Amino acid sequence: MVKEGYWYGLPLVLAAGGLIGFKLYVLAAFFLLVAFLVLNFFRDPDRKIPAEPEAVVSPADGRVVQVVEESFEERPVRRVSIFMSPFDVHVNRSPIAGTVRQVSYHRGSFRVASQACASVENEQNVFTIEGDQGVIVVKQIAGLLARRIVFWKRPGDTLQRGERVGLIKFGSRVDVLLDPEVELQVKVGDHIQAGSSILGFTRPKT
Repeated sequence: MVKEGYWYGLPLVLAAGGLIGFKLYVLAAFFLLVAFLVLNFFRDPDRKIPAEPEAVVSPADGRVVQVVEESFEERPVRRVSIFMSPFDVHVNRSPIAGTVRQVSYHRGSFRVASQACASVENEQNVFTIEGDQGVIVVKQIAGLLARRIVFWKRPGDTLQRGERVGLIKFGSRVDVLLDPEVELQVKVGDHIQAGSSILGFTRPKT
């Protein structure tokens, strides 16, 4: 459980306790149900990180909704978009080991995160990781319900593959911008897990 979950869940539990004291059992049960759902949103299970040195792991739990070729900052990339439902784990992780080179927050709209336009139009936090496997850009994208993006790292921080880096409260979407030469291991429709599912493999440097 990440600490943000307690900030949202515990007041609901306390409210339920107060309602029980007034014998308002139905309303108390409703508050307890909401508290359970909220705490479930912020669960943070341990994950087994793949040991393969060329592996690029998923930064988010969810369903792959798009795999497209496009351009980012005048270089070709392959974008893998992952939609996080309210029932997925919301903690995000680093896809590779490396150093955080850049972090930028962009204001925007709050369209449904599964739509293609969300990658460009929605509010998002964009961070770049550079390591032995190359450069990977990750976008944490807010959606219709998720309007609070959290990122715990700063430029210059060193990350391990699969390390926790932040979360999007109440789900949404994460885009991963990969080098086109990465050997992709996922396809649209796959359900993947942050830190443990392999998105692809980088080619060994010669």
